[in-house]
Amino acid sequence: MTLQFNDETFRGDYTYSNSSAAVRRFPFPFDRDSYMYSVNIEPHPGGPEGSPFEHAFDVDEHYVAEMRDRAITLAGDPLRCQSLPHMELAGWDLLELIMVSKARDYPALFSLARDGDRWHWTNRPLGIEQRFTFLDASTLPCGPMEYITRQAQGDFALLDAREGNLWMDAGMITSQADWSLDFDVGMNFFEWHAPVPKARGMGVFDKALKFLNAVTQEQSYRRLNWTMTVNPRLDTSPENYHKWGPEKRTVTPDNVGTKQFLRVELQSFWRLPRSNALAFPIRCYLASLADLCTQPKWGRRLHRVLRDLDPDLAEYKGFALNRAMIVDYLARHDDGAPTSPGIFPDR
Repeated sequence: MTLQFNDETFRGDYTYSNSSAAVRRFPFPFDRDSYMYSVNIEPHPGGPEGSPFEHAFDVDEHYVAEMRDRAITLAGDPLRCQSLPHMELAGWDLLELIMVSKARDYPALFSLARDGDRWHWTNRPLGIEQRFTFLDASTLPCGPMEYITRQAQGDFALLDAREGNLWMDAGMITSQADWSLDFDVGMNFFEWHAPVPKARGMGVFDKALKFLNAVTQEQSYRRLNWTMTVNPRLDTSPENYHKWGPEKRTVTPDNVGTKQFLRVELQSFWRLPRSNALAFPIRCYLASLADLCTQPKWGRRLHRVLRDLDPDLAEYKGFALNRAMIVDYLARHDDGAPTSPGIFPDR
């Protein structure tokens, strides 16, 4: 696989951009012209070819820049990575899952040689080569979860399964949509989802927890979640709200197309073999309104979804302040034509 990695930033001067190919493979989250909560879980991975769903862990043109941004965030706040003591085995499970998957799916970028418990990992884009003993943390520069998630796009939560519930007992969270690992660590599934408006009364999370508790090692799953953000910033944490919150007021009718971004999370779920924990990778993708409107189907559909969205959801999704400007901009890209089923752009 040949990839050209972007030299870009997700803060400061915001030089992030999507190539036309990256726009077309963007995981657009709306399969119809309206939106309300749904579990929307399907098997993962497995195509279509070239999409973010093709492989276990998607690697794209933003990989190197995202890993650089993660290192900056961790240098400023090491508590974005935490693991309770009983979760170290789950960290090794996750390390194995990511290394094996990436070496299999992207052999030109990553390789893994295993001789019993003696492992040799090579990450060519980041210039990393590491020989270590599997399950011996003293042979890595940091804990296994931190080591591998410093080399993998997206956030990672490790959920301990006990008492019929899932507990967020470890994680690497540096690109979250306005929630805090430091606040949520140790919480159960319902506690960390408590801020979501109306969903608990609809029974969505009860169904989701029942499904997740039944996930086995034989099958992994995925779903898409979404929110909105101003500027292509990965770190929209509560801890740094004073940095990114005021940026919402910099949006104008003239710049809304380039400053307002749809933020989509490709969430996947993996049962880990030794620990029985559930790995919950949360990969963040960013596309401006202008990017999305290059695909006529998406411009039409996004206009209809955001125009008709429940006001409480608009607030929760982070765009209530600028909703009128966003809808006005998108209306110019909606000619009233019908949209085809599904999330993929029209060919």
